[in-house]
Amino acid sequence: MTLQSLWRLLKQHLIWFILFPCLAAGTVYYFMRNEAKVYKTKATLYTGFTSGYSLRSAQEGFQTDYSAVSNAFDNILTTLNSNQTLYYVGLNMLSEHLQLSKPTPYQLSAASFQNLQKTIPASLWQSLVRPGDPAYTRIRLDSLAKSQTDNPIRQLLLGSDSYYSADYIGKKLKANRRSGSDMLDLEYEADDPAIAQQTLNIAVTELNERYTALKRGEANPVVKYYEGKAKDAKRLLDNAEAKLRGFNVQHNVLNFEDELKTRSATREALVAEYNNEVMRNQGAKASMNALSQRMTQGGSLLKINTALTDKQAELTAAEGQLINARTNGQPQAVLDKYQAKINQASEELKVIAQNYFAADNSSESVPKQKLVNEWLGKVLEFEESGARLGPIKKRLDDYQAESKTFSPLESEQRQLTRDLDVAEKEYLTLVQSLNQATTHRQDITVDGSLSVLDPPAFPLSAQAPKRMLFSVIAAGAGLVIALLLAAIRFWADKRINSLEQAEQWIGRSVMAVFPLVKKFAVNSRASRAAVGMFEQLGNAINIDIENQRVPVHPALITLFSMRSKQGKTWIAHGLARMYAESGDQVAYFYPRLTDSDKRFEQEGIMFVPYELHPTFMNARDLTDLLTRNELFETSTFTKIILELPALVGSPIPLHLINQSAVSIMALSVHTIWGRRDKQLFGLYAKAAKHPILIALNKVEGEDTDAPTLGDIEQGMVRTKRFAEPNTVIASTPVAETALDQQAK
Repeated sequence: MTLQSLWRLLKQHLIWFILFPCLAAGTVYYFMRNEAKVYKTKATLYTGFTSGYSLRSAQEGFQTDYSAVSNAFDNILTTLNSNQTLYYVGLNMLSEHLQLSKPTPYQLSAASFQNLQKTIPASLWQSLVRPGDPAYTRIRLDSLAKSQTDNPIRQLLLGSDSYYSADYIGKKLKANRRSGSDMLDLEYEADDPAIAQQTLNIAVTELNERYTALKRGEANPVVKYYEGKAKDAKRLLDNAEAKLRGFNVQHNVLNFEDELKTRSATREALVAEYNNEVMRNQGAKASMNALSQRMTQGGSLLKINTALTDKQAELTAAEGQLINARTNGQPQAVLDKYQAKINQASEELKVIAQNYFAADNSSESVPKQKLVNEWLGKVLEFEESGARLGPIKKRLDDYQAESKTFSPLESEQRQLTRDLDVAEKEYLTLVQSLNQATTHRQDITVDGSLSVLDPPAFPLSAQAPKRMLFSVIAAGAGLVIALLLAAIRFWADKRINSLEQAEQWIGRSVMAVFPLVKKFAVNSRASRAAVGMFEQLGNAINIDIENQRVPVHPALITLFSMRSKQGKTWIAHGLARMYAESGDQVAYFYPRLTDSDKRFEQEGIMFVPYELHPTFMNARDLTDLLTRNELFETSTFTKIILELPALVGSPIPLHLINQSAVSIMALSVHTIWGRRDKQLFGLYAKAAKHPILIALNKVEGEDTDAPTLGDIEQGMVRTKRFAEPNTVIASTPVAETALDQQAK
């Protein structure tokens, strides 16, 4: 839709755009003539959800969760607007008002106090009040409100139009967050200023109590849960520690890993010591055997040698006993006893050795003294080595036996240690969760309530009346309704209302646009536009006639329309007059209007009425339209204008259309163009083998282009003569019809 079409639509429905807003505004203004005064009070609460400091803020890595902050504000608003919160707000306010014995401006106005007295009988009022005990009043009010029987208190607290009902308070109480801050704005309005202030005060108090209670009730089960779990985990940790401690005490092990390292080093040292001792023992035995073999070669020393051997065995046995006693950790007295025995045997062995030396160093055996000393040294060395091999071997056997039991003990201790680690980690995790839950609960205890930044003030003046505001809103709504109805009418309207719409719906361009000429005047813009359109339409017809492949004489110009009263007669008269004044011989065939219509000629135009016979569809020549007694010679005319009746009520003369040089469809604005019109136009266009020109009639507004008076001065004179009713042509019935159709 163009701006011009929109402006035309607005002008067409201007009365709607004036009537609907005025009617809506007047209705609202009338019904709000008794508007009551409204008092409003406001309060601001600080929540601290985003920028506030708490115990958790000191934790490392703490960051504000803005999603949780938004959720917290939603929880507060939900808590505030819950029926239970609003119910207790009304109950507490009613309890305070029942404590009054007379109205006070800052607690309850006189009118509200009188209404309360009318609602609650005096006897019931007195029974609900106990001096110095407001809690008793609240309990009684709550009991009566929840009673199954009807009573005044129940009506006040559960009704819909009482100051104390949850529904009424919920409608008047408004709360919202202030644009991403920690502030929560509350406001309440009522027709009593004291009621407004008290209700908001009690609402803030009740919100604090219920929100804090909800948060504490939310944290306490969590803390108790983690406390129980932490106790169980501590018991499991203690049991694991006790098992590990008992295992270490039982097996005398502090750390199996260190113990294994120590045992490995000790065993390697014992093995090395045992191997060295075995080598020393074998070497001493070999030396001793070699010396004994040499000493046994002499017969004189046999007896001494025997004694020496016996004493050697005694000395060896005593040394073995001493070594075993030391290894087994015997007392010092036992060690001294064995040492004394060894010393004695050593002295006796020396004496025997000296005797042997003396005997050996005699005149016959001096060289053997050296052999005896060497042999004696090797004997002592062999015996000492043998005595040491026994304890070392025993120690190696003990280490081997202990190593067999060490592997299962190590696996058992590792399992006990793992159980201890798992129990410790679980306990520490639960302790951390318990600390977080306790910190959260402590946050609620320390700073869980909402801080009142701006308390509710007593409203001294009423709000501005809203009657004018609602009247303006109603006027706007009325305007919207008018626009909506106009749009619905526009979209549902099947009539052609503008040039653009005609071209869009028909699918062809409009050649001539004729304005509505109610009365011809020289200085009239519509008259000048009509003259210009006739000239333009005549030029288009002449061009199409000249462009015919096979020229036909005379040229037949057919005027048709889908419906009646589209201006065909008016257009035909204008064209006939224009061609007649240009020197053409023009014949104008038109449907007979009355029985008195006869053929006549005027100013070079032959007016020929014809009857609509049943054979109209099959007419092959213009003469077929006339009666047998009527004669008509077509060769004497240069142009013939044939006006067809409306196609919606008459057949299409196919043969006459084929003989036409050009066709003109007359179409008036505000004419319905429906499915049938489209089909008829399609059939006509299919039958016509020549150009079809479209003339839009009765157009208003800027769709018509009017030339200046100087541009069409001659045409104005011709058209003026044609349009003047005093002329002869205007007195004919067909001319009068043409003028009437254009004026309609």
